[in-house]
Amino acid sequence: MQDLAQGVARFQRDVYPAKAELFAGLAATHRPTTLFISCSDARVVPELITQSEPGELFVIRTAGNLVPAYAPRTDGIAASIEYAVAALGVTDIVVCGHSACGAMTALAEGHDMGTLPTTADWLRHADAARARTTAAGVDALVRSNVRAQLANLVTHPSVARALAQGTVTLHGWCYDIGSGAVEELDIAGPFTAAA
Repeated sequence: MQDLAQGVARFQRDVYPAKAELFAGLAATHRPTTLFISCSDARVVPELITQSEPGELFVIRTAGNLVPAYAPRTDGIAASIEYAVAALGVTDIVVCGHSACGAMTALAEGHDMGTLPTTADWLRHADAARARTTAAGVDALVRSNVRAQLANLVTHPSVARALAQGTVTLHGWCYDIGSGAVEELDIAGPFTAAA
């Protein structure tokens, strides 16, 4: 906790004053251009990877960068997607998977999830990715999972409307932690255009 407190002190002393004008504008306006959905993994930091300023990304982070298909129930992920698309008007949505993903590794290697029942239940949102993956290994599953989560994303009414109106574009990325490389996936499919 001491490290976090020291970080806050450095932010207040060094970072905030240098960006005071930016923060003053952000205090009155919230207009991110991109919804960025990535893994909760601490090694994946969307703002660092994209070198984005505060206020540019609306970020959702979930284990395995999973996006459950839309269902009419109270759901924080669905609410965040709807808000980003329908209220904030983001023009781009990125689903970003990454190398050495613990969630995808557990699935690809068939790890025993008996002591993590909530995690095991959550990872069922990757069943379509597992079914679609023809190549062996974690990397293939990571890529398939990004595509599957984009397909799930399109089931959300706000996203489907924005796609039909041509106001949002979907992107699938894979980030390699070791090299820093970001691969943009070919995501041709029914979820790239209005249905």
